[in-house]
Amino acid sequence: MYVIAVNFTIHQESLSSFMPLMLENARLSRETEPGCRRFDVCFDPEQPEQIFLYEIYDDRTAFEAHLATAHFKSIDNSVKAMVAAKVIHVYELAND
Repeated sequence: MYVIAVNFTIHQESLSSFMPLMLENARLSRETEPGCRRFDVCFDPEQPEQIFLYEIYDDRTAFEAHLATAHFKSIDNSVKAMVAAKVIHVYELAND
């Protein structure tokens, strides 16, 4: 499994706009992308501008297909100005 973890810092004034868009991205990814196994949107209640995404895909090809979807491209474009910082980590899921 191919795992993506993204840490966002969102501009305070953009929080109320960012979250609905990212939650929609997660929902559409889970519902319409056969290779998307998990897509969680998390936040720190004490620092709500800190957003963490945890995504699991069948493989890198499934993740690349996600990046090519219309919903991802639209939402990614919509949130660009809302993001103060973004760090992406790529992992492989270790199974027992």
